[in-house]
Amino acid sequence: MIEPREHRQRQIAEVLARYGLNYLANAVGLERLVSRERALRGRKPREQHTPPEDLRRALEELGPTFIKLGQLLSTRADLLAPEYRTALAKLQDAAPAIPTDVVQEIVASELHTGTSDAVASFHAEPLACASIGQAHLATLVDGTEVVVKVRRPNVVEVMDQDLEIIQNFAARASRRSKAAARYDLDGLADEFVQTLRAQLDYLQEARNAERFAANFAGDSSVQIPRVFWDLTTSRVITLERIRGMKVTDISALDEAGLDRHDLAQRAAQIVAKMVFEDGFFHADPHPGNFFIEPSGRVGIVDFGMVGTLDDALREQLSRLLIGFLRQDPDRLADALLALGTSTEPVERARLREDLAGLLERYFGLSIGEISLRAAVGEVLVIVRRHGLRLPRDLALLLTVLLVAEGLVAQLDPQFQFAEALAPYARRQLLAQLTPAAIRQRVGHFGADLAELAVDFPGRLDRLLKSVESGGLEVRLRADELESLLTRAERIGNRIAVAVFAAATIDGLAGLAVERRRRRRKSLAQQLGPEFGVAALVARRRRRRR
Repeated sequence: MIEPREHRQRQIAEVLARYGLNYLANAVGLERLVSRERALRGRKPREQHTPPEDLRRALEELGPTFIKLGQLLSTRADLLAPEYRTALAKLQDAAPAIPTDVVQEIVASELHTGTSDAVASFHAEPLACASIGQAHLATLVDGTEVVVKVRRPNVVEVMDQDLEIIQNFAARASRRSKAAARYDLDGLADEFVQTLRAQLDYLQEARNAERFAANFAGDSSVQIPRVFWDLTTSRVITLERIRGMKVTDISALDEAGLDRHDLAQRAAQIVAKMVFEDGFFHADPHPGNFFIEPSGRVGIVDFGMVGTLDDALREQLSRLLIGFLRQDPDRLADALLALGTSTEPVERARLREDLAGLLERYFGLSIGEISLRAAVGEVLVIVRRHGLRLPRDLALLLTVLLVAEGLVAQLDPQFQFAEALAPYARRQLLAQLTPAAIRQRVGHFGADLAELAVDFPGRLDRLLKSVESGGLEVRLRADELESLLTRAERIGNRIAVAVFAAATIDGLAGLAVERRRRRRKSLAQQLGPEFGVAALVARRRRRRR
């Protein structure tokens, strides 16, 4: 049963206060819902913990939605310091098992058949229990082993209430705190809601699995589980079972006689292909989602959380890599400014200075000598210092790369992960210089220029009329020129846009004055000399008398 909204908000306030997180309760407007005395009376005896650990424990107590929120925040290296990300990464997404009869009832209602009709055998003992659903082993009538994942009853309704509360919290915090507004907390809350709702839909997870299967169709060293669509709905998903050893079970891998250096190389190649070739990557690469078969083939499972990189994002990512490899702080600063967003102006000179200091520390090192974790970590410290927020998918990607580097390091401590990614990055950069890519960019340039040329005269005429109706005062609204300046920014650089905007404003003022002068002159000519200056002087003299 879903609790009333006010009761749920009071519960959240008390949990935050109990773990010493009153500042969070105050930031989101919950300070009136719980008194200090009531919070202390309900305080559970516990050991002293660090603030990050207190936050983790509070989120665990608040339940599935807040556990998912913490897990997603643990992937946002552009927002949180390492100690908070480390603590939130420990959040346990576990829940009590759904009774077997309830599971079978859900399967029967979703698939319009009982489990006995759909499968030859169904294991009552769950394989895993999580906050959104739980998984069961089963065998189809043709002998295929599958995993059936069932969504928990009422979990959507319960989470929807929490998600709405979180969005309201973000809106309040943005009004109360400059820091919250600077990081666009409203936008972050919306991103989280969209991500979690996608995980609640097993049809979306099934589509993700099929997309990965298509991307790796020509690679026999990777296994993606088959989706059984006849046994899949938004509440139930049935996937082929993947067997194998966990990627971190080193002793089992050694007993199987597998070359761990080759496995590390293969894992790096899989990640590089997802990122640089496909632009579609697994965003939850923890060890439990990767299995190694005795043959060495890598099996991948759990596709509820994914990331995508479009051409524009990959291009800016490439520019970032170029800036780092060429030790060019100006290019690096421009790439970060293009990638990141901020509600306040960013001082480019200070950003460039910080990046120059970073590059000095890596001067003379080959790419194989650079720790990706260390380099990315230092860049993200600078990103946070300047209030930049990276796109969600790029932030996810950086976390994926760091986790992947840790996984391959367990397989082979001597493996140079950054060096393994370099050839893919270079191919991505060179792909932008092919004749076809250049033709495409020139085509986009021409289209932008043509749109600007067609739209600008009409916008200019409307603005001139607006200026004339308001007298000699030039009043320009940002939204009048926003779309035009956006296209101009794609055509040139920011300096060109600034010059363009300044020239436009100056030209508008000059044209308005000139048009007004001509209209007055024309009116005087039409009315005759009796309406001229001499007549005006005579009228004033008569009034004085």
